Amino acid sequence: MTFDARPRVAPPLDQTFLPSALVNRAFLAAVDSSGKGVPLVIGIARGDDSLSVFSTRVFPTGHQLAPTNLRYAERLVKTLLWQRGGHRVIMGGPREVGEHIAQVYSPQGARAFDFEFMAGVYEKPFVVQITDAGKVPAPREQSVALGRHLDGCRIGFDLGASDRKVSAVVNGETIFSEEVVWDPRNQSDPAYHYHEIMSGLHRAAARMPRVDAIGGSAAGVYINNRVLVASLFRGIPRELFDRKAKGLFLDMQKQWGVPLEVVNDGEVTALAGSMTLNVNSVLGIALGSSEAGGYVDKDGNITRWLNELAFVPIDLHPEAPADEWSGDRGCGVQYLCQNAVARLAPAAGIALGKELTLPQQLEAVQAMMEKGDERARRIFETIGCYLGYAVACYADIYQLSHVLILGRVTSGQGGVVILEKARQVLREEFPDLAAAISVHLPDESSRRVGQAVAAASLPAIP
Repeated sequence: MTFDARPRVAPPLDQTFLPSALVNRAFLAAVDSSGKGVPLVIGIARGDDSLSVFSTRVFPTGHQLAPTNLRYAERLVKTLLWQRGGHRVIMGGPREVGEHIAQVYSPQGARAFDFEFMAGVYEKPFVVQITDAGKVPAPREQSVALGRHLDGCRIGFDLGASDRKVSAVVNGETIFSEEVVWDPRNQSDPAYHYHEIMSGLHRAAARMPRVDAIGGSAAGVYINNRVLVASLFRGIPRELFDRKAKGLFLDMQKQWGVPLEVVNDGEVTALAGSMTLNVNSVLGIALGSSEAGGYVDKDGNITRWLNELAFVPIDLHPEAPADEWSGDRGCGVQYLCQNAVARLAPAAGIALGKELTLPQQLEAVQAMMEKGDERARRIFETIGCYLGYAVACYADIYQLSHVLILGRVTSGQGGVVILEKARQVLREEFPDLAAAISVHLPDESSRRVGQAVAAASLPAIP
């Protein structure tokens, strides 16, 4: 049996979309109505001795619907791994569920990519531990106060896959910002990345009397300013990456001789939202070359979580689009970024030249949107539906009051349509969430360079 929950607000260009938020709710409703649900407790351990714990319920062993536990648990583990991040998964509940996760998340399993990725990020072997629900340890979460410093002369940068942005900020006022197109993913020499980034920093520095601090955001995983995993550097051979690219920002800090902080671009998206709106419990979602996510907790701090929403499954249809990197289906990277525009264009009846890059295809569709083309509008309405159901999915794993959307895909009238459709989904499908969560779209300037400005606030000046 599959728990089929078709959306009330169907994406105009994707009639097979099967939102995980609805399927999960249907599964849990069936468990509850059976009156025989048993606990499933999942622990996700990270290298800093922190532990995230998520509690849910499933059918008991031997129940006629117990086989449906496996798909539910696997998609949930996938979601938690990419939200929280970790190298050890503790499965507390029916043993066959734990054994299934151990088999799937293994070098030979369907989630071998996730297995290897998490081991690489945390530089420890990835393991699945099976135990009873009551034996999963209590959570140990950590967060860090970072950013919100606007004193002095600062440079902020944001590195995307198609463009890099830089801003010069003096005592909280932006006096210079620019965007430059670049192609980092197809470069095999880290010297390209180094010189491109340094060029932007020097252009910003030329607008100020001095440089007191530098803050940056970029897609990928960064710990203590070290590059651990990042698609921006995926064209670099492994040995050269370990030798040159991992310490790229440490080398830059030595050159400038000032405080420098680099964090994941999603974290800066959330920080930008928190600073702009003066609120906390904010999830930032950047719809750009990929989907980036970041979270500011109720205390205004950035968590130690991974928040890589691009790999969180939001569509559970068995033939959902597959991610070219991980091979998994239905993950956000195919729904909430430039990939979605290119993928949906043929369904909308728009023929885009194969010679066009993804950013160029997006620009072409956005230009059509500005001229009132209904085909382009249906693309952004479809992405808006995706976003609405994705927010409902994220609300299951985050404590949310606000969602801020940024990124190149939200530029122009297309961003307005995306926001309107997402809000419609929440109103009609999840009225309780619509009442509790505000979805925001900043002004055009903030959408395009807001992350670079927020990044500038990351380091404290001694």
